[in-house]
Amino acid sequence: MAIERVTVTAAVVERDGRFLLTRRLEGTHLAGHWEFPGGKCHDHESLAECLAREIREELDADVFVHEEILATAHEYPERMVALHFFRCSLLTEPRPVLGQLMRWVLRAELGSLALPPADDELVRLLTGSPGL
Repeated sequence: MAIERVTVTAAVVERDGRFLLTRRLEGTHLAGHWEFPGGKCHDHESLAECLAREIREELDADVFVHEEILATAHEYPERMVALHFFRCSLLTEPRPVLGQLMRWVLRAELGSLALPPADDELVRLLTGSPGL
């Protein structure tokens, strides 16, 4: 059986020393984990277009997509994820529209939250920790 391969983008939005995170909904892959908001790319989209669309769909907000901070890959038992993290600026205020929780998290708290394993390298980068 072939493993599913997906390309995912995620927004790293920082405001007043806190990062915007959302919690994955029940019934989804990695339900209950906190994550940097974003989602799967469609075949015809650029990474920036994908990220802007996902933020509109999930948080009813517009973002300006800046530079890519980190590109990484992680293999889960059921899929291989190519993950692209971008620094983003909010152009409008986010509000969760899919029933997910949303919160602003201090940099120092990132390592204590349940985030997907694919986010480990980003958390180390943001917190300056050599290995969590």
